[in-house]
Amino acid sequence: MSNQYPQPHCNSYYAATANESPDYPLLEGANSCDVCVIGGGFTGISAALQLAERGYKVSVLEANRIGWGGSGRNGGQLIGGFSGERRLKKFQDKDISDLVWNMRWAGHEIIRQRIEKYAINCDLKFGYMDVAIKPRHMRDLQEEYEFLQRMDFPHEVRLAPKEEMEDVLGTKAYRGGLINMANGHLHPLNLCIGEAVAAMRQGAAIFERSPVISIDHGGKPRVRTERGEVKCDFVILAGNVYHSLEARRLGGIVFPAGSFIIATEALPAELAQEINPLDLAVCDSNYAVDYFRLSADKRLLFGGRCNYSGREPRSIEKSIFPRMIKIFPQLKNMKIEYAWGGKIGIVINRIPHIGRLDKNIFYAQGYSGHGVNVTHLAGQVLADAIAGTCERLDVFDRVKHYRIPGSRWFGNQLVALGMLYVRLLDLL
Repeated sequence: MSNQYPQPHCNSYYAATANESPDYPLLEGANSCDVCVIGGGFTGISAALQLAERGYKVSVLEANRIGWGGSGRNGGQLIGGFSGERRLKKFQDKDISDLVWNMRWAGHEIIRQRIEKYAINCDLKFGYMDVAIKPRHMRDLQEEYEFLQRMDFPHEVRLAPKEEMEDVLGTKAYRGGLINMANGHLHPLNLCIGEAVAAMRQGAAIFERSPVISIDHGGKPRVRTERGEVKCDFVILAGNVYHSLEARRLGGIVFPAGSFIIATEALPAELAQEINPLDLAVCDSNYAVDYFRLSADKRLLFGGRCNYSGREPRSIEKSIFPRMIKIFPQLKNMKIEYAWGGKIGIVINRIPHIGRLDKNIFYAQGYSGHGVNVTHLAGQVLADAIAGTCERLDVFDRVKHYRIPGSRWFGNQLVALGMLYVRLLDLL
């Protein structure tokens, strides 16, 4: 086996507090199933569970460990929709406003139902806030608030003016914010592991330490690893930015953005109450966002996109800590106990890249920072398509995505240049 695999979970707060970490076998020899899913993150596990619940025989192949990639490392923020919603509508030949509205929240409902059905302990908590740094951010939040009101949004949503912000968040850094109680936060690795256990109990076969090296197309595709193969009727590619399969068709569209997080020691109760009394997940409105929330044991998890070059900073703590104390100077003496990072799959037009390569080979990737919600939607969309219902898949498959020529050699540098541009926009 290649020295690149397998890799353990990164040294994150999530890995340190995982409820369980089942070991799944290596794929060996000849195997067969209805659907072979490549990738053991949210997209792949969500699709596998959807399909197993419907009676399909499913095999999941993960190169490392379940939840090893972005699904087990992210900020844990459950945010509705995706930033390319308006652009998505431009590629359609009919009004899909109602369909997009329903898809905006579908992942939330899938997650909520699974946690309840399978008793997954992942610290789910509802409550979220977008915060404004500049006047234009507040105008955008006002527009979103008015839109939600027009849609008869059934959940609590309200604008918090500047004079309320110190009471809501314990900081003077923001001009205001939009509180949305439909969104929330959770322990992503525990969710992914819990869903994998549920899929296995529904009959799915899960294999770790089994990186895929090739896919033979045809009426009965064959998915090959170093020690085995899976013959199947359908294939789902769900590796997001962590795989390079089918590069001729999928290469140059999704790019890695480095996202990095620090976790403080558990805060004293009065300090946690001071900085986040409503226990909200929070995300600012810049292009290059900062985001934070309290964990279940009252640590502050503070993250941001340090770079779009695909490289990790020399010291994650030194990169992120100054940003944290700029917002919460009262945390300057708090010890940082965990610092980790990973890759987010970014698509230039911010529309998730979901579609088919062949009549029996599907893919989903490029969630551009909204992965917890949209991966679960994607899993359902792909499961529906395999079952013969393609309405939502076709909505995404019609989209023309931008490809950067020569991205294999210098795509990340171009994306980093683009990141410099959006950071300049943040300063304006």
